[in-house]
Amino acid sequence: MAEEKKPIIFSIDDDPQVLRSIRRDLRSAYRKEYRIISTASAQEALDSLSELKKKGEEVALFLSDQRMPEMLGVDFLEHAKAFYPEAKRVLLTAYSDTAAAIKAINDVQLDYYLMKPWDPPEEKLYPVMNDLLDEWHLNHFPEFQGIKLVGYQYSPKSHKIKDFLAGNLRPYQWIDIESNPKGEELLELHGLERKQLPAVFFEDGSYLADPDIQTLAAQIGLHPTAESDLYDVVIIGAGPAGLAAGVYGGSEGLKTLLIERRAPGGQAGTSSRIENYLGFPRGLSGAELARRALTQATRFGIEFMSPQEVVDIAIEGDYKKLGLATGDTVLTRSVVVTTGVDYRKLPATGAEDFTGAGIYYGAAMTEANSCRNKQVFIVGGGNSAGQGAVYLSQFATKVTILIRRPDLRATMSSYLIDQIDGIDNIEVHGRRQIKEAVGEDRLEKLIIENIGDESCYEVNADALFIFIGARPHTNWLDKHLIRNEKGFLETGKELFQYDSFKKNWKKQREPFLLETSLPGVFAAGDVRAGAMNRVASAVGEGAMAIKFVHEYLAEV
Repeated sequence: MAEEKKPIIFSIDDDPQVLRSIRRDLRSAYRKEYRIISTASAQEALDSLSELKKKGEEVALFLSDQRMPEMLGVDFLEHAKAFYPEAKRVLLTAYSDTAAAIKAINDVQLDYYLMKPWDPPEEKLYPVMNDLLDEWHLNHFPEFQGIKLVGYQYSPKSHKIKDFLAGNLRPYQWIDIESNPKGEELLELHGLERKQLPAVFFEDGSYLADPDIQTLAAQIGLHPTAESDLYDVVIIGAGPAGLAAGVYGGSEGLKTLLIERRAPGGQAGTSSRIENYLGFPRGLSGAELARRALTQATRFGIEFMSPQEVVDIAIEGDYKKLGLATGDTVLTRSVVVTTGVDYRKLPATGAEDFTGAGIYYGAAMTEANSCRNKQVFIVGGGNSAGQGAVYLSQFATKVTILIRRPDLRATMSSYLIDQIDGIDNIEVHGRRQIKEAVGEDRLEKLIIENIGDESCYEVNADALFIFIGARPHTNWLDKHLIRNEKGFLETGKELFQYDSFKKNWKKQREPFLLETSLPGVFAAGDVRAGAMNRVASAVGEGAMAIKFVHEYLAEV
Protein backbone atom coordinates (compact mmCIF):
# COMPACT_ATOMS: atom_id res chain seq x y z
CA MET A 1 0.00 0.00 0.00
CA ALA A 2 1.38 3.42 -1.00
CA GLU A 3 2.47 5.69 1.86
CA GLU A 4 0.01 8.51 2.47
CA LYS A 5 1.29 11.79 1.09
CA LYS A 6 1.92 14.58 3.57
CA PRO A 7 0.49 18.02 2.76
CA ILE A 8 3.08 20.62 1.79
CA ILE A 9 4.20 23.87 3.39
CA PHE A 10 5.83 25.89 0.58
CA SER A 11 8.21 28.77 1.44
CA ILE A 12 9.76 31.20 -1.06
CA ASP A 13 12.38 33.87 -0.35
CA ASP A 14 15.17 35.13 -2.63
CA ASP A 15 17.45 35.88 0.35
CA PRO A 16 19.39 32.62 1.03
CA GLN A 17 19.96 33.49 4.68
CA VAL A 18 16.29 34.22 5.34
CA LEU A 19 15.28 31.10 3.37
CA ARG A 20 17.59 28.92 5.52
CA SER A 21 16.11 30.41 8.67
CA ILE A 22 12.49 29.89 7.68
CA ARG A 23 13.19 26.37 6.43
CA ARG A 24 14.93 25.52 9.73
CA ASP A 25 12.06 26.82 11.83
CA LEU A 26 9.39 25.15 9.71
CA ARG A 27 11.14 21.78 9.80
CA SER A 28 11.69 22.02 13.51
CA ALA A 29 7.96 22.33 14.20
CA TYR A 30 6.15 20.69 11.27
CA ARG A 31 8.27 18.05 9.52
CA LYS A 32 6.42 15.12 11.16
CA GLU A 33 3.07 16.13 9.66
CA TYR A 34 4.07 18.18 6.61
CA ARG A 35 6.50 18.11 3.74
CA ILE A 36 8.55 21.32 3.75
CA ILE A 37 9.52 22.66 0.31
CA SER A 38 11.64 25.81 -0.04
CA THR A 39 13.02 27.71 -3.01
CA ALA A 40 14.69 31.04 -3.67
CA SER A 41 12.94 31.49 -7.03
CA ALA A 42 9.29 32.51 -7.32
CA GLN A 43 9.20 31.40 -10.97
CA GLU A 44 10.69 28.02 -10.08
CA ALA A 45 8.03 27.64 -7.41
CA LEU A 46 5.26 28.44 -9.89
CA ASP A 47 6.66 26.02 -12.45
CA SER A 48 6.65 23.22 -9.88
CA LEU A 49 3.01 23.73 -8.86
CA SER A 50 1.67 22.23 -12.08
CA GLU A 51 3.67 19.02 -11.56
CA LEU A 52 2.67 18.83 -7.91
CA LYS A 53 -0.97 19.19 -8.90
CA LYS A 54 -0.70 16.46 -11.55
CA LYS A 55 0.73 14.09 -8.94
CA GLY A 56 -2.13 14.78 -6.55
CA GLU A 57 0.04 16.61 -4.01
CA GLU A 58 -1.70 18.98 -1.59
CA VAL A 59 -0.31 22.38 -0.53
CA ALA A 60 -1.61 23.49 2.86
CA LEU A 61 0.18 26.82 3.11
CA PHE A 62 2.31 29.22 1.03
CA LEU A 63 4.76 31.46 2.85
CA SER A 64 6.24 34.03 0.45
CA ASP A 65 8.55 37.02 0.79
CA GLN A 66 7.08 40.24 -0.63
CA ARG A 67 10.14 41.81 -2.29
CA MET A 68 11.63 39.36 -4.82
CA PRO A 69 13.35 40.31 -8.09
CA GLU A 70 11.32 37.93 -10.31
CA MET A 71 7.91 39.01 -8.97
CA LEU A 72 6.36 40.46 -5.88
CA GLY A 73 5.15 38.06 -3.24
CA VAL A 74 1.51 39.14 -3.64
CA ASP A 75 1.76 38.40 -7.37
CA PHE A 76 3.19 34.97 -6.68
CA LEU A 77 0.41 34.19 -4.21
CA GLU A 78 -2.20 35.27 -6.74
CA HIS A 79 -0.75 32.92 -9.38
CA ALA A 80 -0.44 30.09 -6.83
CA LYS A 81 -4.11 30.49 -5.91
CA ALA A 82 -5.10 29.21 -9.37
CA PHE A 83 -3.46 25.86 -8.56
CA TYR A 84 -4.37 25.60 -4.88
CA PRO A 85 -7.26 27.93 -4.08
CA GLU A 86 -7.80 26.44 -0.61
CA ALA A 87 -4.17 26.79 0.52
CA LYS A 88 -3.44 29.38 3.19
CA ARG A 89 -1.42 32.38 1.98
CA VAL A 90 1.07 34.19 4.24
CA LEU A 91 3.29 37.12 3.24
CA LEU A 92 6.73 37.74 4.77
CA THR A 93 7.31 41.46 4.78
CA ALA A 94 9.50 44.23 6.16
CA TYR A 95 7.95 47.09 8.12
CA SER A 96 8.10 49.36 5.04
CA ASP A 97 5.87 46.97 3.07
CA THR A 98 3.01 46.66 5.54
CA ALA A 99 0.74 48.84 3.41
CA ALA A 100 1.15 46.42 0.48
CA ALA A 101 0.48 43.51 2.77
CA ILE A 102 -2.72 45.06 4.09
CA LYS A 103 -3.88 45.78 0.55
CA ALA A 104 -3.15 42.16 -0.39
CA ILE A 105 -5.57 40.93 2.27
CA ASN A 106 -8.35 42.09 -0.03
CA ASP A 107 -6.65 41.67 -3.40
CA VAL A 108 -5.49 38.04 -3.08
CA GLN A 109 -7.39 37.02 0.06
CA LEU A 110 -4.15 37.03 2.03
CA ASP A 111 -4.63 35.13 5.28
CA TYR A 112 -1.83 36.76 7.25
CA TYR A 113 1.36 38.76 6.98
CA LEU A 114 4.43 38.24 9.15
CA MET A 115 7.04 40.85 9.93
CA LYS A 116 10.71 39.98 9.54
CA PRO A 117 12.45 38.94 11.72
CA TRP A 118 10.01 36.55 13.43
CA ASP A 119 12.19 35.65 16.42
CA PRO A 120 11.39 33.97 18.64
CA PRO A 121 9.31 31.65 16.39
CA GLU A 122 7.52 30.15 19.41
CA GLU A 123 5.85 33.55 19.90
CA LYS A 124 5.73 35.17 16.47
CA LEU A 125 5.60 32.31 13.90
CA TYR A 126 4.21 29.06 15.28
CA PRO A 127 0.97 30.40 16.85
CA VAL A 128 0.01 32.00 13.51
CA MET A 129 0.97 28.92 11.51
CA ASN A 130 -0.85 26.59 13.88
CA ASP A 131 -4.10 28.54 13.61
CA LEU A 132 -3.93 28.69 9.82
CA LEU A 133 -3.03 25.01 9.41
CA ASP A 134 -5.81 23.95 11.80
CA GLU A 135 -8.28 25.98 9.77
CA TRP A 136 -7.01 24.44 6.52
CA HIS A 137 -7.45 20.91 7.90
CA LEU A 138 -10.94 21.73 9.15
CA ASN A 139 -12.13 22.73 5.67
CA HIS A 140 -9.95 20.42 3.61
CA PHE A 141 -11.24 17.29 1.90
CA PRO A 142 -8.27 15.15 0.78
CA GLU A 143 -7.82 14.43 -2.91
CA PHE A 144 -8.32 10.85 -4.01
CA GLN A 145 -4.90 9.21 -4.24
CA GLY A 146 -4.75 6.80 -7.14
CA ILE A 147 -6.04 6.35 -10.69
CA LYS A 148 -8.57 8.91 -11.91
CA LEU A 149 -10.78 8.18 -14.91
CA VAL A 150 -12.45 11.11 -16.68
CA GLY A 151 -15.11 10.49 -19.29
CA TYR A 152 -18.78 10.61 -20.22
CA GLN A 153 -21.15 8.55 -18.07
CA TYR A 154 -22.92 6.95 -21.03
CA SER A 155 -19.83 6.28 -23.12
CA PRO A 156 -19.22 2.58 -23.92
CA LYS A 157 -15.48 3.32 -23.97
CA SER A 158 -15.65 4.78 -20.45
CA HIS A 159 -17.66 1.79 -19.23
CA LYS A 160 -15.15 -0.64 -20.74
CA ILE A 161 -12.26 1.01 -18.86
CA LYS A 162 -14.26 1.20 -15.61
CA ASP A 163 -15.14 -2.48 -15.92
CA PHE A 164 -11.52 -3.41 -16.69
CA LEU A 165 -10.06 -1.47 -13.74
CA ALA A 166 -12.71 -2.75 -11.32
CA GLY A 167 -12.34 -6.33 -12.56
CA ASN A 168 -8.57 -6.20 -12.13
CA LEU A 169 -8.97 -4.89 -8.58
CA ARG A 170 -7.44 -1.48 -9.32
CA PRO A 171 -9.07 1.26 -7.18
CA TYR A 172 -9.96 4.33 -9.22
CA GLN A 173 -12.01 7.50 -9.02
CA TRP A 174 -14.66 8.01 -11.70
CA ILE A 175 -15.13 11.65 -12.75
CA ASP A 176 -18.05 12.45 -15.04
CA ILE A 177 -16.95 15.33 -17.25
CA GLU A 178 -20.51 16.69 -17.45
CA SER A 179 -21.26 16.84 -13.73
CA ASN A 180 -17.93 17.10 -11.90
CA PRO A 181 -15.82 20.28 -12.37
CA LYS A 182 -12.68 18.33 -11.40
CA GLY A 183 -12.86 16.73 -14.84
CA GLU A 184 -12.32 20.03 -16.68
CA GLU A 185 -9.61 20.93 -14.18
CA LEU A 186 -7.68 17.74 -14.96
CA LEU A 187 -8.05 18.23 -18.72
CA GLU A 188 -6.80 21.81 -18.52
CA LEU A 189 -3.92 20.83 -16.26
CA HIS A 190 -2.71 18.23 -18.77
CA GLY A 191 -3.55 20.18 -21.94
CA LEU A 192 -6.25 17.76 -23.12
CA GLU A 193 -9.58 18.30 -24.89
CA ARG A 194 -12.94 16.59 -24.42
CA LYS A 195 -12.62 14.80 -27.75
CA GLN A 196 -9.68 12.83 -26.26
CA LEU A 197 -11.86 11.26 -23.56
CA PRO A 198 -11.94 8.91 -21.81
CA ALA A 199 -8.63 9.77 -20.15
CA VAL A 200 -6.87 7.97 -17.32
CA PHE A 201 -4.65 9.92 -14.91
CA PHE A 202 -2.07 8.24 -12.67
CA GLU A 203 -0.52 9.13 -9.32
CA ASP A 204 2.88 9.87 -10.84
CA GLY A 205 1.39 12.65 -12.99
CA SER A 206 1.30 10.66 -16.23
CA TYR A 207 -1.88 10.04 -18.23
CA LEU A 208 -3.36 8.06 -21.12
CA ALA A 209 -5.87 9.70 -23.48
CA ASP A 210 -8.47 7.37 -25.03
CA PRO A 211 -6.30 4.29 -24.33
CA ASP A 212 -6.83 0.75 -25.56
CA ILE A 213 -7.01 -1.94 -22.90
CA GLN A 214 -3.59 -3.44 -23.70
CA THR A 215 -1.86 -0.06 -23.23
CA LEU A 216 -3.74 0.58 -20.01
CA ALA A 217 -2.90 -2.91 -18.74
CA ALA A 218 0.81 -2.36 -19.29
CA GLN A 219 0.62 1.00 -17.48
CA ILE A 220 -0.95 -0.53 -14.35
CA GLY A 221 1.56 -3.37 -14.21
CA LEU A 222 -0.28 -6.29 -15.80
CA HIS A 223 1.71 -8.69 -17.96
CA PRO A 224 0.27 -9.71 -21.36
CA THR A 225 3.36 -11.74 -22.39
CA ALA A 226 4.74 -15.08 -21.20
CA GLU A 227 8.11 -15.17 -19.46
CA SER A 228 9.10 -18.83 -20.06
CA ASP A 229 9.54 -21.07 -23.09
CA LEU A 230 7.73 -24.12 -21.70
CA TYR A 231 5.19 -24.75 -18.92
CA ASP A 232 3.97 -27.90 -17.19
CA VAL A 233 0.41 -26.59 -17.27
CA VAL A 234 -1.33 -23.56 -18.71
CA ILE A 235 -4.71 -22.65 -17.24
CA ILE A 236 -6.94 -20.67 -19.59
CA GLY A 237 -9.35 -18.49 -17.63
CA ALA A 238 -9.05 -17.02 -14.14
CA GLY A 239 -12.52 -17.65 -12.73
CA PRO A 240 -12.92 -19.68 -9.51
CA ALA A 241 -11.97 -22.94 -11.28
CA GLY A 242 -8.90 -21.42 -12.94
CA LEU A 243 -7.74 -19.68 -9.77
CA ALA A 244 -8.09 -22.91 -7.78
CA ALA A 245 -6.14 -24.79 -10.45
CA GLY A 246 -3.47 -22.08 -10.24
CA VAL A 247 -3.21 -22.39 -6.45
CA TYR A 248 -2.84 -26.18 -6.59
CA GLY A 249 -0.57 -26.16 -9.64
CA GLY A 250 1.77 -23.68 -7.98
CA SER A 251 1.69 -25.30 -4.54
CA GLU A 252 2.47 -28.72 -6.00
CA GLY A 253 5.56 -27.55 -7.86
CA LEU A 254 4.24 -27.41 -11.43
CA LYS A 255 5.52 -24.63 -13.68
CA THR A 256 2.16 -22.94 -14.03
CA LEU A 257 0.85 -20.14 -16.25
CA LEU A 258 -2.62 -18.65 -15.76
CA ILE A 259 -4.00 -16.68 -18.73
CA GLU A 260 -7.03 -14.38 -18.44
CA ARG A 261 -8.59 -12.39 -21.28
CA ARG A 262 -10.32 -9.74 -19.13
CA ALA A 263 -10.13 -9.85 -15.34
CA PRO A 264 -9.76 -12.44 -12.57
CA GLY A 265 -12.89 -13.86 -10.96
CA GLY A 266 -14.98 -14.62 -14.03
CA GLN A 267 -18.72 -14.15 -13.57
CA ALA A 268 -18.29 -14.79 -9.85
CA GLY A 269 -15.92 -11.81 -9.74
CA THR A 270 -18.80 -9.46 -10.62
CA SER A 271 -20.97 -10.71 -7.73
CA SER A 272 -21.52 -8.09 -5.05
CA ARG A 273 -22.02 -10.73 -2.35
CA ILE A 274 -21.48 -14.51 -2.32
CA GLU A 275 -23.18 -15.79 0.83
CA ASN A 276 -23.16 -19.58 0.38
CA TYR A 277 -19.42 -20.18 -0.01
CA LEU A 278 -17.92 -22.45 2.63
CA GLY A 279 -15.97 -20.70 5.38
CA PHE A 280 -17.39 -17.19 4.94
CA PRO A 281 -20.51 -16.96 7.12
CA ARG A 282 -20.90 -13.25 6.47
CA GLY A 283 -20.32 -13.69 2.75
CA LEU A 284 -17.75 -11.93 0.59
CA SER A 285 -17.75 -10.13 -2.73
CA GLY A 286 -16.62 -11.87 -5.89
CA ALA A 287 -13.87 -9.28 -6.28
CA GLU A 288 -12.54 -10.04 -2.80
CA LEU A 289 -12.60 -13.79 -3.47
CA ALA A 290 -10.69 -13.24 -6.73
CA ARG A 291 -8.14 -10.97 -5.00
CA ARG A 292 -7.48 -13.49 -2.24
CA ALA A 293 -7.18 -16.39 -4.66
CA LEU A 294 -4.86 -14.57 -7.06
CA THR A 295 -2.65 -13.45 -4.17
CA GLN A 296 -2.51 -17.04 -2.95
CA ALA A 297 -1.68 -18.42 -6.39
CA THR A 298 1.08 -15.90 -7.11
CA ARG A 299 2.56 -16.55 -3.66
CA PHE A 300 3.08 -20.13 -4.84
CA GLY A 301 5.04 -18.85 -7.83
CA ILE A 302 2.56 -19.10 -10.68
CA GLU A 303 2.78 -16.66 -13.57
CA PHE A 304 -0.34 -14.60 -14.32
CA MET A 305 -0.75 -13.22 -17.85
CA SER A 306 -3.50 -10.66 -18.41
CA PRO A 307 -5.18 -9.28 -20.40
CA GLN A 308 -4.45 -11.92 -23.00
CA GLU A 309 -6.67 -14.21 -25.04
CA VAL A 310 -5.97 -17.73 -26.25
CA VAL A 311 -7.47 -18.28 -29.70
CA ASP A 312 -6.17 -21.74 -30.62
CA ILE A 313 -4.81 -25.01 -29.22
CA ALA A 314 -2.62 -27.09 -31.54
CA ILE A 315 -0.98 -30.43 -30.73
CA GLU A 316 2.73 -30.85 -31.49
CA GLY A 317 3.81 -34.31 -30.35
CA ASP A 318 3.45 -34.41 -26.57
CA TYR A 319 3.22 -30.63 -26.38
CA LYS A 320 0.34 -28.18 -26.73
CA LYS A 321 0.96 -24.98 -28.64
CA LEU A 322 -1.37 -22.15 -27.64
CA GLY A 323 -1.98 -19.39 -30.15
CA LEU A 324 -2.60 -15.95 -28.62
CA ALA A 325 -4.66 -13.08 -29.99
CA THR A 326 -1.45 -11.05 -30.35
CA GLY A 327 0.03 -13.67 -32.70
CA ASP A 328 2.45 -15.02 -30.08
CA THR A 329 2.50 -18.66 -28.98
CA VAL A 330 2.95 -20.47 -25.66
CA LEU A 331 4.25 -24.05 -25.35
CA THR A 332 2.98 -26.30 -22.58
CA ARG A 333 2.81 -29.97 -21.63
CA SER A 334 -0.82 -29.79 -20.48
CA VAL A 335 -3.80 -27.42 -20.52
CA VAL A 336 -6.74 -26.77 -18.20
CA VAL A 337 -9.61 -24.89 -19.89
CA THR A 338 -11.59 -22.86 -17.35
CA THR A 339 -12.99 -20.14 -19.62
CA GLY A 340 -16.42 -20.31 -18.00
CA VAL A 341 -19.50 -18.75 -19.53
CA ASP A 342 -20.63 -15.41 -20.89
CA TYR A 343 -24.02 -13.78 -20.40
CA ARG A 344 -26.26 -14.24 -23.41
CA LYS A 345 -27.05 -11.11 -25.38
CA LEU A 346 -30.48 -9.59 -24.89
CA PRO A 347 -32.54 -10.32 -28.04
CA ALA A 348 -34.38 -6.98 -27.98
CA THR A 349 -34.49 -4.28 -30.64
CA GLY A 350 -32.01 -1.50 -29.84
CA ALA A 351 -30.23 -3.37 -27.02
CA GLU A 352 -26.94 -3.52 -28.89
CA ASP A 353 -27.06 0.23 -29.58
CA PHE A 354 -26.96 1.08 -25.87
CA THR A 355 -24.54 -1.54 -24.58
CA GLY A 356 -22.22 0.40 -22.26
CA ALA A 357 -24.55 3.42 -22.48
CA GLY A 358 -27.23 2.40 -20.04
CA ILE A 359 -27.32 -1.33 -20.82
CA TYR A 360 -24.76 -3.48 -19.01
CA TYR A 361 -24.00 -7.20 -18.89
CA GLY A 362 -23.28 -7.99 -15.24
CA ALA A 363 -21.22 -4.99 -14.06
CA ALA A 364 -23.59 -4.15 -11.18
CA MET A 365 -20.72 -3.10 -8.91
CA THR A 366 -18.97 -1.10 -11.63
CA GLU A 367 -21.98 1.06 -12.47
CA ALA A 368 -23.79 1.09 -9.12
CA ASN A 369 -22.79 4.62 -8.13
CA SER A 370 -24.08 6.03 -11.42
CA CYS A 371 -27.50 4.53 -10.55
CA ARG A 372 -27.95 6.70 -7.48
CA ASN A 373 -31.57 7.92 -7.31
CA LYS A 374 -32.32 6.30 -10.69
CA GLN A 375 -34.85 3.81 -12.09
CA VAL A 376 -33.02 0.52 -12.66
CA PHE A 377 -34.17 -2.70 -14.34
CA ILE A 378 -32.65 -6.17 -14.17
CA VAL A 379 -33.31 -9.02 -16.57
CA GLY A 380 -32.64 -12.49 -15.18
CA GLY A 381 -33.76 -14.78 -12.38
CA GLY A 382 -30.55 -16.49 -11.26
CA ASN A 383 -28.43 -15.82 -8.18
CA SER A 384 -26.22 -13.30 -9.99
CA ALA A 385 -29.31 -11.27 -10.90
CA GLY A 386 -30.55 -11.43 -7.30
CA GLN A 387 -27.19 -10.37 -5.87
CA GLY A 388 -27.06 -7.51 -8.35
CA ALA A 389 -30.56 -6.36 -7.41
CA VAL A 390 -29.80 -6.38 -3.68
CA TYR A 391 -26.62 -4.38 -4.23
CA LEU A 392 -28.17 -1.86 -6.63
CA SER A 393 -31.11 -1.27 -4.28
CA GLN A 394 -28.69 0.61 -1.99
CA PHE A 395 -28.24 3.23 -4.72
CA ALA A 396 -31.29 3.26 -6.98
CA THR A 397 -34.70 4.73 -6.21
CA LYS A 398 -36.28 1.55 -7.52
CA VAL A 399 -35.01 -1.78 -8.88
CA THR A 400 -37.33 -3.87 -11.04
CA ILE A 401 -36.48 -7.50 -11.81
CA LEU A 402 -38.02 -8.82 -15.04
CA ILE A 403 -38.30 -12.59 -15.54
CA ARG A 404 -40.07 -14.85 -18.02
CA ARG A 405 -41.19 -17.31 -15.32
CA PRO A 406 -44.05 -16.50 -12.92
CA ASP A 407 -41.66 -16.08 -9.96
CA LEU A 408 -38.08 -16.61 -8.78
CA ARG A 409 -38.49 -19.90 -6.89
CA ALA A 410 -37.31 -22.18 -9.68
CA THR A 411 -34.08 -20.29 -10.46
CA MET A 412 -32.86 -18.41 -7.38
CA SER A 413 -31.62 -19.54 -3.96
CA SER A 414 -34.20 -19.14 -1.20
CA TYR A 415 -31.92 -16.96 0.95
CA LEU A 416 -31.73 -14.41 -1.88
CA ILE A 417 -35.49 -14.51 -2.48
CA ASP A 418 -36.02 -13.79 1.22
CA GLN A 419 -33.61 -10.84 1.05
CA ILE A 420 -35.36 -9.41 -2.01
CA ASP A 421 -38.78 -9.79 -0.37
CA GLY A 422 -37.52 -7.72 2.55
CA ILE A 423 -36.26 -4.76 0.47
CA ASP A 424 -38.93 -2.14 -0.19
CA ASN A 425 -37.48 -0.68 -3.38
CA ILE A 426 -37.12 -3.99 -5.26
CA GLU A 427 -40.04 -5.30 -7.30
CA VAL A 428 -40.25 -8.61 -9.19
CA HIS A 429 -42.39 -8.68 -12.34
CA GLY A 430 -43.00 -12.19 -13.64
CA ARG A 431 -44.01 -13.22 -17.16
CA ARG A 432 -42.23 -10.22 -18.65
CA GLN A 433 -39.68 -9.72 -21.42
CA ILE A 434 -38.10 -6.68 -23.04
CA LYS A 435 -39.09 -6.04 -26.65
CA GLU A 436 -37.19 -2.80 -27.34
CA ALA A 437 -34.66 -0.39 -25.81
CA VAL A 438 -35.27 3.26 -26.71
CA GLY A 439 -33.18 6.42 -26.43
CA GLU A 440 -31.01 9.00 -28.17
CA ASP A 441 -27.34 8.57 -27.20
CA ARG A 442 -28.19 6.46 -24.13
CA LEU A 443 -30.96 4.25 -22.78
CA GLU A 444 -34.04 6.24 -21.82
CA LYS A 445 -37.04 3.90 -22.08
CA LEU A 446 -37.91 0.21 -22.30
CA ILE A 447 -40.83 -1.38 -24.09
CA ILE A 448 -41.86 -4.43 -22.04
CA GLU A 449 -44.13 -7.27 -23.11
CA ASN A 450 -46.53 -9.05 -20.77
CA ILE A 451 -46.05 -12.64 -21.95
CA GLY A 452 -49.45 -13.65 -20.54
CA ASP A 453 -51.59 -11.50 -22.83
CA GLU A 454 -48.88 -10.26 -25.28
CA SER A 455 -49.66 -6.62 -24.42
CA CYS A 456 -46.80 -4.09 -24.34
CA TYR A 457 -46.15 -1.03 -22.23
CA GLU A 458 -43.43 1.64 -22.01
CA VAL A 459 -41.43 2.60 -18.91
CA ASN A 460 -38.73 5.17 -18.17
CA ALA A 461 -35.39 3.44 -17.53
CA ASP A 462 -32.03 4.91 -16.54
CA ALA A 463 -30.14 1.59 -16.56
CA LEU A 464 -30.67 -2.05 -17.51
CA PHE A 465 -28.49 -4.87 -16.15
CA ILE A 466 -28.62 -8.20 -17.95
CA PHE A 467 -28.02 -11.58 -16.29
CA ILE A 468 -29.64 -14.02 -18.71
CA GLY A 469 -28.03 -17.39 -18.55
CA ALA A 470 -24.92 -19.13 -19.63
CA ARG A 471 -23.24 -19.41 -23.00
CA PRO A 472 -19.94 -21.28 -22.77
CA HIS A 473 -16.87 -19.45 -24.01
CA THR A 474 -15.71 -22.26 -26.31
CA ASN A 475 -16.21 -20.95 -29.84
CA TRP A 476 -12.44 -20.43 -30.16
CA LEU A 477 -11.61 -24.10 -29.56
CA ASP A 478 -10.46 -26.61 -32.16
CA LYS A 479 -13.19 -28.81 -33.66
CA HIS A 480 -11.41 -31.91 -32.28
CA LEU A 481 -12.42 -30.84 -28.78
CA ILE A 482 -15.88 -32.38 -28.49
CA ARG A 483 -18.68 -30.13 -27.25
CA ASN A 484 -22.34 -30.84 -26.64
CA GLU A 485 -25.16 -29.19 -28.56
CA LYS A 486 -24.99 -26.10 -26.31
CA GLY A 487 -21.24 -25.69 -26.73
CA PHE A 488 -20.08 -27.05 -23.34
CA LEU A 489 -16.96 -29.23 -23.30
CA GLU A 490 -17.56 -32.94 -22.83
CA THR A 491 -15.17 -34.80 -20.54
CA GLY A 492 -14.50 -38.24 -19.11
CA LYS A 493 -16.83 -41.17 -19.84
CA GLU A 494 -19.42 -38.87 -21.43
CA LEU A 495 -17.15 -38.75 -24.48
CA PHE A 496 -17.93 -42.36 -25.41
CA GLN A 497 -21.38 -41.37 -26.70
CA TYR A 498 -19.67 -39.58 -29.62
CA ASP A 499 -18.53 -41.67 -32.61
CA SER A 500 -15.82 -39.15 -33.45
CA PHE A 501 -14.23 -39.72 -30.05
CA LYS A 502 -14.02 -43.49 -30.51
CA LYS A 503 -12.25 -42.96 -33.83
CA ASN A 504 -9.71 -40.40 -32.63
CA TRP A 505 -8.85 -41.40 -29.03
CA LYS A 506 -5.59 -43.36 -29.31
CA LYS A 507 -4.73 -43.84 -25.65
CA GLN A 508 -4.89 -47.33 -24.12
CA ARG A 509 -6.66 -45.88 -21.08
CA GLU A 510 -10.02 -44.15 -20.75
CA PRO A 511 -10.00 -40.36 -20.48
CA PHE A 512 -9.62 -39.01 -16.95
CA LEU A 513 -12.74 -37.62 -15.29
CA LEU A 514 -12.08 -33.99 -16.38
CA GLU A 515 -10.11 -34.78 -19.55
CA THR A 516 -11.46 -33.63 -22.91
CA SER A 517 -11.24 -35.51 -26.19
CA LEU A 518 -7.63 -34.33 -26.55
CA PRO A 519 -5.23 -36.10 -24.15
CA GLY A 520 -3.67 -33.66 -21.68
CA VAL A 521 -6.34 -31.01 -22.24
CA PHE A 522 -8.71 -30.78 -19.26
CA ALA A 523 -11.84 -28.75 -18.54
CA ALA A 524 -13.12 -27.50 -15.19
CA GLY A 525 -15.89 -25.25 -13.91
CA ASP A 526 -18.84 -23.81 -15.82
CA VAL A 527 -17.31 -24.45 -19.26
CA ARG A 528 -17.64 -28.20 -18.72
CA ALA A 529 -20.82 -30.09 -19.65
CA GLY A 530 -22.57 -31.28 -16.50
CA ALA A 531 -20.94 -28.70 -14.18
CA MET A 532 -22.98 -27.59 -11.16
CA ASN A 533 -22.63 -23.82 -11.77
CA ARG A 534 -21.65 -23.04 -8.20
CA VAL A 535 -18.48 -21.31 -6.99
CA ALA A 536 -17.63 -24.14 -4.60
CA SER A 537 -17.97 -26.86 -7.25
CA ALA A 538 -15.87 -24.82 -9.71
CA VAL A 539 -13.13 -24.47 -7.08
CA GLY A 540 -13.29 -28.22 -6.43
CA GLU A 541 -13.01 -29.06 -10.12
CA GLY A 542 -10.08 -26.67 -10.57
CA ALA A 543 -8.21 -28.43 -7.76
CA MET A 544 -9.17 -31.85 -9.11
CA ALA A 545 -7.94 -30.96 -12.60
CA ILE A 546 -4.39 -30.55 -11.25
CA LYS A 547 -4.54 -34.10 -9.82
CA PHE A 548 -5.28 -35.40 -13.32
CA VAL A 549 -2.58 -33.16 -14.81
CA HIS A 550 -0.06 -34.92 -12.54
CA GLU A 551 -1.29 -38.33 -13.72
CA TYR A 552 -1.11 -37.28 -17.36
CA LEU A 553 2.41 -35.81 -17.02
CA ALA A 554 3.59 -39.03 -15.37
CA GLU A 555 2.76 -41.01 -18.51
CA VAL A 556 4.29 -38.73 -21.18
